[in-house]
Amino acid sequence: MNTQPSSERTTLASVAGILGALLIVGALVWGVRGLLQPPPLGEDRPAVRAKALAELRAAETEALTTPAWIDPAKGIVRLPIKEAMALVEREWGQDPVAARTNLIARVEKATAVPPKAPEKPSAFE
Repeated sequence: MNTQPSSERTTLASVAGILGALLIVGALVWGVRGLLQPPPLGEDRPAVRAKALAELRAAETEALTTPAWIDPAKGIVRLPIKEAMALVEREWGQDPVAARTNLIARVEKATAVPPKAPEKPSAFE
């Protein structure tokens, strides 16, 4: 037989029900949080940066060691460093004055600004 009064049993049942409901809600919140949480930002950033650095170094090495046309219309060529240094030593060793004027002429040719396009006539002319 029951020795506890009915009010104590109903209070105990209420507390157990409330605790059970809170545990269920907490489990649901924990489970949904794991599903809805976005992945951390920059998770793959070290791999992307390493790849970009490797590509940059490869491009630098190619630019420093292989000849190529920079602007064929102006006659500008990229030379490897060793060949360019040998060319400069030979040119400046023979005639420094001519080498200087040649250098100035090449810089002016490479940096020449194209002429301004003609303006459109006004519609009222």
